[in-house]
Amino acid sequence: MLVHGASPDGRGRNPREEGVVHLSAQATKEHSYPEESVLMEAVVGRENMRRALKRVETNKGAPGVDQMSVTQLRGHLKEHWPRIKEDLLDGRYQPAPVRRVQIPKPGGGMRELGIPTVVDRLIQQGLRQVLGPIFEPGFSESSYGFRPGRSAHQAVLKARACVAKGRRFVVDLGLEKFFDRVNHDILMSRVALKVRDKRVLKLIGRYLRAGIFKHGMTQPRTEGTPQGGPLSPLLSNVMLDELDRELERRGHRFCRYADDVNIYVRTRRSGERVMASITRFLEDRLKLRVNRDKSAVDRPWKRKFLGYSMTWHREPRLRTAPESVRRLKAKLKSLFRQGRGRNLGRFVREDLTPLRRGWLNYLRLAEAKGVFKELDGWIRRRLRTILWRQWKRTCTRARNLMRLRLGEERAWRSATNGRGPWWNAGASHMNHALPKKHFDALGLVSLQDQHRQLQRTT
Repeated sequence: MLVHGASPDGRGRNPREEGVVHLSAQATKEHSYPEESVLMEAVVGRENMRRALKRVETNKGAPGVDQMSVTQLRGHLKEHWPRIKEDLLDGRYQPAPVRRVQIPKPGGGMRELGIPTVVDRLIQQGLRQVLGPIFEPGFSESSYGFRPGRSAHQAVLKARACVAKGRRFVVDLGLEKFFDRVNHDILMSRVALKVRDKRVLKLIGRYLRAGIFKHGMTQPRTEGTPQGGPLSPLLSNVMLDELDRELERRGHRFCRYADDVNIYVRTRRSGERVMASITRFLEDRLKLRVNRDKSAVDRPWKRKFLGYSMTWHREPRLRTAPESVRRLKAKLKSLFRQGRGRNLGRFVREDLTPLRRGWLNYLRLAEAKGVFKELDGWIRRRLRTILWRQWKRTCTRARNLMRLRLGEERAWRSATNGRGPWWNAGASHMNHALPKKHFDALGLVSLQDQHRQLQRTT
């Protein structure tokens, strides 16, 4: 049993786990590495696996190929964990294939995910918790993605600081299908520089090669690290750390978040040279492809980075990238279609508010505020459109407009104008009948007001 079961020696203690926690902590502190004989023991150690189980249960997620859900995991481990643990310690464990899932990319197209079984997610999480402290101290200060204590917001602020210091051109590099094209041999050679336990190396290699289950068949994998498992983010940073070191060796100012890399330079000409040389480095040294359609040398205010852009001023200000606004509007339009037949107050509270809050929390660093005012007006107009559709009949529209303090003559003239819902939602009679304070009463706090409050508390 994983959490409370007896250990092999019958005294509540496993001799193979003695000293594991102490050695791992000491190795992390001194930036050395655990001995080969204890690294896998650290992975399957009781406390490490307890933390991993809690994390997997918190993250939830879809079942893998065996259809076992997260809620079934504890019961499965009570019966099967001793065998799984022994297989891991003896180097015999074989991961299950990953379940192929495709989700839409924000910029168009589809992204392929590989969903491991919940047992494999547990083991990968345990690996990540032990390997993370080994690799983390060596990662670049300019790397922000998938790292404890680091965030996209920090990367965006660093980007703005680079531009403020006179680097007014950006080499915006995007990698083409990075997670699908990671070279296994190159990645494993980087992992092996700091991991000496052959059982751990063998297990990581098996996870990389775990087949993809689709259309009832398992297809072998010879490259890539499947997005969807807890170990992939750490492996992506291990792979791209060599790029970070190359950029530092050349003296560049840059920000990297996962496979999005922005390098800040002073002239377009130097940017073009950097683009050409780094593209060669990535393709020759790491066997990765640059997405030439999405990469460019340009002014930072003409590009986006992690949902943000910036102004052209000498002291640039962060602003919401136009694409971020388009994505929000697309999601909201889908919600508005679902909300046509619902109570408007409940729709605002249960559907609209959580989406808007999450979007604004991420983009709270934006200093150019006009976009929030524009979105507030657009959202209120959409809600007025829903009401106009719900009222349907001419007499209902007239009565409701009069109930909302419009004069009788104006109410009937508006109800019989023959125009469509969108036009009426933007017309003066609906704005007069349903002003901002009407939606405030429904719980629709304006983005502009929320943004002002967030900036005061940040």
